[in-house]
Amino acid sequence: MGQLEGKVAVVTGGTMGIGAAIAEVFVEEGARVVIAGRNAEQGAALAQRLGASVRYRRTDVAQRDQVQALIDFALAEFGGLDAMVNNAAITGAFHNRFLDDDMADFDEVVRVNLAGVMYGSQIAARYMAGQGGGAIVNLSSIAAEVPGFALLAYRAAKAGVENFTRSLAIDLGEYGVRVNAIQPGHIPTRNSDFGAHPGLTAAQSAELNAIVDTIYNADQPLKRRGDPRDVAYAAAFLASDRAAYITGQVIAVDGGVTAGSAFNQNKLLSDARRDYLAKLGLE
Repeated sequence: MGQLEGKVAVVTGGTMGIGAAIAEVFVEEGARVVIAGRNAEQGAALAQRLGASVRYRRTDVAQRDQVQALIDFALAEFGGLDAMVNNAAITGAFHNRFLDDDMADFDEVVRVNLAGVMYGSQIAARYMAGQGGGAIVNLSSIAAEVPGFALLAYRAAKAGVENFTRSLAIDLGEYGVRVNAIQPGHIPTRNSDFGAHPGLTAAQSAELNAIVDTIYNADQPLKRRGDPRDVAYAAAFLASDRAAYITGQVIAVDGGVTAGSAFNQNKLLSDARRDYLAKLGLE
C-alpha cells in the first residue's frame, strides 16, 4: 500500500510544475486528489491523464469564496479531506533592484501567495478539526529565508507563509491538525525557465538553461538543480501518517542552499596567496 492510501487531498496550483508533480506522486501513493488552478485547459488535461482518482476545479486562491467552493467540491466528490497542499503562487514582475519596482503587482502577489495560503488553511482546517485531524502542507521558498536581490514582494509573502505555518501549527495542535511547510530550492519550472524565449531554438534554449544551471550549482552543495518530484516526495511524506508527530516545521528541499554557501573563500584566498608568492619567487 502507498503511504497515502485511502486519503483525500487538495493541491492548489496543481496544474503544472511543482503542483502537478505533487498531484502525480499523491496518486501514485494511493490518494484521491482534487487539483486546483486557474488554467482550465491544463487542469482538465492533467486530471484526465492521472485517471479516475483525480478531479480538477478551476480556482483562484486569492478569492476566498472560490477556495470555499473548492473544499466543498472535494468533500462532495470524495467524501472527505485529509491533506491540504497550499502550493499556488506567483512571482510577480521581475525587477533586479527594488528601486525599479513600481509595486503594481504587490497586492496580487500577497493575495495569492499569502492570503491564498491562509484561506486554504482555515477552510480546510475547519473540516479537519471536526474529523479529529489532518495535514496542511504549505509551499514556501528558500527566498523566505535567504535574503537577496529581486522579487522582494514574493520574498516577503513567502516569509509570511513560514511564520503563519508555525503559528497555525500551535493553534491547531489540539485538534490533531498538523501544519508544515516546504522550502523548494532552485527547482526548474515554467516560472524559472530562463530559456523560454520565442527567438530561441530548442537547442539554444537548452544551452542557455545549462548555463543557468552552472550558476545555480556553483553555490549549493549538491551540484544539480532539483526536480519537482523532489518536492513532491517531501509533500507526500508530510501529508502521510509517517509524519504523524511532525508539525510546525519548515523543511528545505534545496540541495543544501540554506545550509550555507558552497563558495569556498578559503581556497580562493590560499590560491591567491600561493600565486602571489610564486610571482615573487617565494614559497
